[in-house]
Amino acid sequence: MSRTNGALEVIALGQIARDLAVLVDDLPGPHGTTPVRERRELLGGKGANQAVAMAQLGLRPGLVGVTGDDAVADRLLEQLAGDGVDRTWVVRRPGTATGLVVDVVDRRGSWHYLEDLPPEVLLCVTDLADAASALAEAETVVIQLQQPTEVALTAARMARRGVARVVLDGAPQDGAHRAPLLAEADVLRADHHEAELLIGRPLNGVGDTVRAAKELLKCGPGLVVLDAGQDGNVLVWDGGEVVVPLADVAVVDTTGAGDAFVAGLVAGLARGAGPERAGRLATAAAALTVGRLGGRPHLTVLGLVEQMARLDGRGWET
Repeated sequence: MSRTNGALEVIALGQIARDLAVLVDDLPGPHGTTPVRERRELLGGKGANQAVAMAQLGLRPGLVGVTGDDAVADRLLEQLAGDGVDRTWVVRRPGTATGLVVDVVDRRGSWHYLEDLPPEVLLCVTDLADAASALAEAETVVIQLQQPTEVALTAARMARRGVARVVLDGAPQDGAHRAPLLAEADVLRADHHEAELLIGRPLNGVGDTVRAAKELLKCGPGLVVLDAGQDGNVLVWDGGEVVVPLADVAVVDTTGAGDAFVAGLVAGLARGAGPERAGRLATAAAALTVGRLGGRPHLTVLGLVEQMARLDGRGWET
């Protein structure tokens, strides 16, 4: 569905950072050096990546997050606007440097992150005041659980004042807020490590992951989507379950794949797709991201059609 009153279709709440991605053959040893084969400086952070991906998928997104008050923030906010993301509710924290993530990728596709993300670049509950009406009016609110759990819970409850679909991405940092937060969710998405944190035990294989998803379904969400590693992604809802396999593509850097997956899932659900179809669109979006250095999405209709055709023999209707 689409709003006609100008409200945004989706708001992402999460991290904004400057990403520096470099590709090397191998990491140097102590006191060693190595040449950089490729370098990209990008707008990044999970919140920004998801908002940009959703814009590329044809939605009207806004972003709630924090930058510093430095020149880096000026450039990132310009990039957000150029990407079609409403930045009205981005907080510029005085006296704070914008977050930085250095993504070092070797020739085997293994990534190594160096992060400068101090507490000042995380959201506070008071930062949400100006965004309250927008969160209630949006059709979907996507909340990254890297943010403080109290902030995530407050944002979810603000969204619940309207008709928003609440999508949680990750695992709560604070176990005390876990139950009330999950009770506010319509959709829960977690990678493999986050799924183990949520369920409190190791998950080995698809069977374990399906059982975990069914347990989490009882906590409130109507749809639970868990990463099952090389077996793909498990989607479980009331009366149904499916495992969507990974796309068979060459991988350069998996950074940002989860963000593109969430954006694809949200776009599919927003357009009325069922869980399986939305899961396939999410998988196609992730596949388009892993073939490039860095986490910035580059989602095109042609690329999505090609990936969807590989996944199930049918194109994606735009």
